[in-house]
Amino acid sequence: MASSGKVNFIIFLGCILTSMVTSRPLTTKSTLAARLKLEDEPGSSNCWGSLFELQSCTGEVILFFLNGETYLGPSCCSAIKTIEHQCWPAMLGSLGFTTEEGDILRGYCDASNSTATPETLTTTPSISHAAIP
Repeated sequence: MASSGKVNFIIFLGCILTSMVTSRPLTTKSTLAARLKLEDEPGSSNCWGSLFELQSCTGEVILFFLNGETYLGPSCCSAIKTIEHQCWPAMLGSLGFTTEEGDILRGYCDASNSTATPETLTTTPSISHAAIP
């Protein structure tokens, strides 16, 4: 009697363990774009384009920090703003920039977009021909 109880317990335990070990079936094969959730988002291709644009303006960014030049081109700032605001805010950190450098770049590009460039005045100076006594 005792051995039949052990056999039933082992069979029961085997059934439970096999049901716990079975893997879930994969419904579809997902692509990299699907895993990154880029197919559903409308501006995702803009993120990749901005990342490549940032790669092309790396020289400007290095000079910005190294020499203290306070100019980044509009396309470089546009890429930084797109990456920071719409895509991956931590991307600059993964590219080797510190948090402070990322904040500086974001702040500079946000400020440069919000300030309008002053238009140059085209007036000519007036010269008076008054007689000197």
